[in-house]
Amino acid sequence: MRLEAEFTSEPFRGEGSPPEHALAARDAAAEAGLETDFGPLGTLARGEAKELYDALPAIAKAALDNGATQVTLQVRQVAPAEGDVKPAAGLTTGEPGHIAATDGPVVELHDALARLIADVERELGAKLGELDRPGKQRAVRLLRERGAFGLRKSVSSVADALRVTRFTVYNYLNREAD
Repeated sequence: MRLEAEFTSEPFRGEGSPPEHALAARDAAAEAGLETDFGPLGTLARGEAKELYDALPAIAKAALDNGATQVTLQVRQVAPAEGDVKPAAGLTTGEPGHIAATDGPVVELHDALARLIADVERELGAKLGELDRPGKQRAVRLLRERGAFGLRKSVSSVADALRVTRFTVYNYLNREAD
C-alpha cells in the first residue's frame, strides 16, 4: 500500500527563502527514499507504507531540531492507479490527486487554502462566516501568518468564507500591518 504524508512546519514565512526547518524536514523525507514535493506551505512525501511510517519520526525531529515550533501531519492512502478502480457514476479520474465531474472542471483535492481555512475554523470553533467582527479580524490575522494570502485568488475566497467583501479583507490586512 502506498501512502502520502503532507507535513507543514511553523512558523511560516510568506516571502523569501524557505525556513531551515522546512528544508530539513524535506531533506529527511528524501533521505528516507520518499518522493517529495516541496511547496511554500508544506511538503508532500510519498512512498510505500513501511518506508513512510519509518521516516515520520525523522522528519518531525529534523523540523523541530532546526527551529520549527510545530509540525502538522496528515497521512492518507494514495489512490490506486487509473484503471484499477472504476470511478463512481458521473465522475472520471484525472491527473493524480484530481477528480473531475464529467461535465465540469477538474477539482483540486489538495486545496491548500481550503485546508488553511478549515484549520482556522477548527481553532476558532466556528465557521468563518459565523464569527463576530473581532473573530473575523483574528481569522484574517491567522490566515496571513500561515501564508494564505500568498495563494492565488485567496482574498476573494477568504472574503466568501467570511461573508464580507474583498475590500473588508484588505482593510483587516492593512489594519494588521499598521
